Amino acid sequence: MDVYKIGTASDLIKGNRYVGRGIVIGMSADGSKACLAYFIMGRSANSRNRILTEKEGELFTEPYDREKVQDPSLIIYRAIRSYGDAIIVTNGDQTDTIYAGLAAGKSFSESLSSRTFEPDRPNYTPRISGILYLGGDFRYEMSILKSADAEGTACNRYTFSYEPLAGVGHFLHTYLTDGDPIPTFTGEPKRIMIPDSIDDFTQELWDALDEENKISLYVRYVDLASGEVEKRLINKNE
Repeated sequence: MDVYKIGTASDLIKGNRYVGRGIVIGMSADGSKACLAYFIMGRSANSRNRILTEKEGELFTEPYDREKVQDPSLIIYRAIRSYGDAIIVTNGDQTDTIYAGLAAGKSFSESLSSRTFEPDRPNYTPRISGILYLGGDFRYEMSILKSADAEGTACNRYTFSYEPLAGVGHFLHTYLTDGDPIPTFTGEPKRIMIPDSIDDFTQELWDALDEENKISLYVRYVDLASGEVEKRLINKNE
C-alpha cells in the first residue's frame, strides 16, 4: 500500500454515487496559492433545494425555492467565514462555533470540543471542518466529529494538522458512499492533486461528482504573496 499516493478528483470521487459534503484544502502545484473547495450533495428534495451564495467573502447555503423548504436546521448555514488571517470552512453551523472560539483565544480543536456529529438519526452525519492559516507560513488543519457507534452514544473527535506541499491537498467528506443508513467517512483525509489553474480544479471536481446528487461547488485560490483571491461558484439549480 502506497501511503503517499495522490489521486485526482476523478480517482477519488468518480463512480461514487454519494460522498455527501466535502472539503478540500491544500496548495497549488507551483506552490504559490492556498486552495480550498467546498461542495454539497443531496438525496432528498429538501437537501437538493439549495444553492451556495457568497456575500462579502462569506459563503452560505440558502434555499433555492423558499416555499419548498421543509427543515432548514441542518441544511442552511454559513460554510466559510474568516477570522483575521484564517479562513474557516465547515459543513454546518460549527463555522460560527470555531469563529467564536478563536475570538475567545481557543485553538481550532478546542473550539470544536463543545460540538458533536449531527443529530440526524440513523445517519449521524459527521461534522467536517477545516481552517487555513494564511498569516506567516501557510498551514492548515482539518477535523471530523463522528459517532462512536451506531446508536450515537458518544462522539469521537479527530484533528489533522498539515504543513503544505506543492500540488497536494487533503480531501475530507462526510460519507463513504450511498447507503441506508449512510456509512460514515473513515480514516484520514485523502491526498488529492491540486493543479495551478482554479478553472481546471473546479471542472475536475464538478465533473467527478455524481450528476444526480451534486448540488453546488465553491472553489477559492489565494495567492500567498499578494493575497489576491480567485473564486469559482457552480450551482446546479441555477
